[in-house]
Amino acid sequence: MDEQKKRNMPKKSVTSDFRQMIVWQKAHDLTLRIYEVTKVFPDNERFGLVSQLRRAAYSVPMNIAEGFGMRKSKDKARFYNIAQGSLEETKYGIILADDLGYFNNAQQLGEIAEEVGRLLGSLVRAMSKRED
Repeated sequence: MDEQKKRNMPKKSVTSDFRQMIVWQKAHDLTLRIYEVTKVFPDNERFGLVSQLRRAAYSVPMNIAEGFGMRKSKDKARFYNIAQGSLEETKYGIILADDLGYFNNAQQLGEIAEEVGRLLGSLVRAMSKRED
């Protein structure tokens, strides 16, 4: 292809940093919200539900970031899949905390978690289809 045609072709959008990924941004937002709402949980939950819910929540964007750094699609998909498992754990923590009456915005957190789940699912499917 000649140079003129190359210059006129639209450039591929390449994400150069995991922070540019919408799924990471949403997962990070969910994590920040989890940290905020768990500040008011009862003291007796500090080493129980608070700790577990926070670990599960921050594991989602951490695994997305780690997967982003992998070269092979298969490796990326593995970390994104781990993030999915942590997200499911986070969802259950939200349900449990809501059922225990620890906060009243569980629906909003659940909706964010569902959105992250859809985005992660698409990402895992895309990585699983690629061969490199």
